[in-house]
Amino acid sequence: MITPHPNIVSFQNTGLTFKGNVRLFSKLNLDIIEGGFYFLTGLSGAGKSTLLKLIYMGIPPTSGHLSLFGEDLSRIVPHSIAHIRRKMGIVFQDFRLLPHLTTVENVALPLKVRGVDPRKARQQAKELLAWVGLEDVLNSFPHTLSGGQQQRAAITRAVMGKPKLLLADEPTGNVDEEAARKILYLFEELHKSGTTVILATHNRSFAKEFHHPEIFLKKGQAVLLNNRRSPGREVK
Repeated sequence: MITPHPNIVSFQNTGLTFKGNVRLFSKLNLDIIEGGFYFLTGLSGAGKSTLLKLIYMGIPPTSGHLSLFGEDLSRIVPHSIAHIRRKMGIVFQDFRLLPHLTTVENVALPLKVRGVDPRKARQQAKELLAWVGLEDVLNSFPHTLSGGQQQRAAITRAVMGKPKLLLADEPTGNVDEEAARKILYLFEELHKSGTTVILATHNRSFAKEFHHPEIFLKKGQAVLLNNRRSPGREVK
């Protein structure tokens, strides 16, 4: 008998309405299965970034329920949010590198926060940065890096420590095709080690090429296009 995979994220009749009665999501039902890899797509303005923001608790839903790691977020006390976020790696569109830290210090930070020896954390950061072609800017500060370099540094920081859940918002938007594929292969390796990946992108061809489910957002709902390697029934 096959044991079903648990849901790591679950939207249940979830709604989101902004000021002025502007509704983005209405009764959204979506299950993200633990260990899956999903490409989140949709037209500009469909809500890709906002959906990720709901998952990492940047904004709360205005109706329905949203569960993360088996916990109903409406019942989460504020001091528990930081603990839950430590299970996630997040790649923001604006990178959010800390300006007073060097590239290698930014990337090593997630491991140091988890109590890893600083020397070991730095060494792991250096190795991963070299893999993405940033070995020459280890000791540079974010403001001296190009947009593509900042993006690769932010991605490297997000995957450090092998998070349980990786959220990536347009992680290939500022890099060339070769660098984009290297980033996607990095995510693929992380996925193979057990991390659940949700990658928002405007490039729908990635989903077909990498044979992972595509979650297409349209008119406040999610449509699953199962290209498929990740198991299960994700969208109701």
